[in-house]
Amino acid sequence: QLQASGGGLVQAGESLRLSCAASGFSLESYAVAWFRQAPGKGRDWVTCMSSNGQHTGYADSVKGRFTISRDSAKNTVFLQMNSLKPEDTAVYYCATTTVIWGRVTEEIHYRNWGQGTQVTVSS
Repeated sequence: QLQASGGGLVQAGESLRLSCAASGFSLESYAVAWFRQAPGKGRDWVTCMSSNGQHTGYADSVKGRFTISRDSAKNTVFLQMNSLKPEDTAVYYCATTTVIWGRVTEEIHYRNWGQGTQVTVSS
């Protein structure tokens, strides 16, 4: 089970840190990604970390502002979001996959999802 948390309402330019806590399995066995879904839009891939933690990838829209990390002792993945913009407003989901790294941006390969946490950025 994945439990996402940490969302909230912030002003543009501020920061938030999302958490994705896993129970019943080790996150070190999976690549972990964050997706987001803005109102009226589809779910978009944001970032991913490989199972061994050695590879990370980011959507162009968040590169340089968002950072994914993992605390293995806590079995939790984090998404540090800095310099937030109104267009970052969305429900953020964490998810796990075992797909090869070259396909981690594809939503279809993720079967285990957290419940989502709302991030709202005001201008």
